[in-house]
Amino acid sequence: MEPGIVFIMLFLCATAMVFGIRYLSNKERMAMIERGIDPRMGKPAQSAPKPFLSLKFGLLMVGLGLGLIAALLTVVNTNIDNKESVPLYFGSIFIFGGMGLIVSYAIEKKWLDQQKS
Repeated sequence: MEPGIVFIMLFLCATAMVFGIRYLSNKERMAMIERGIDPRMGKPAQSAPKPFLSLKFGLLMVGLGLGLIAALLTVVNTNIDNKESVPLYFGSIFIFGGMGLIVSYAIEKKWLDQQKS
């Protein structure tokens, strides 16, 4: 198959999938209304505020950046060739990103504990 046809088919399938999901969701809601059931039942009226979301994403991005820098410094200062350095980059990105999320969790937990007492 030619590459152009593959992209066209992917676009058509994705469009059909989105249309199908919306169509079936609408049919389900209409059936609930016909039976007298509130379609919003079970869903929160408004989403809960997330005060630490920016902190979490900020620390995640800082962790990812530090992971890239650590991997770069490791590759530059050692005799690792390009094929062997790929796992080092991925590993350090995930390790430092995870550490950023752990720090975010610790900050949130400390703040929540202070609010309760």
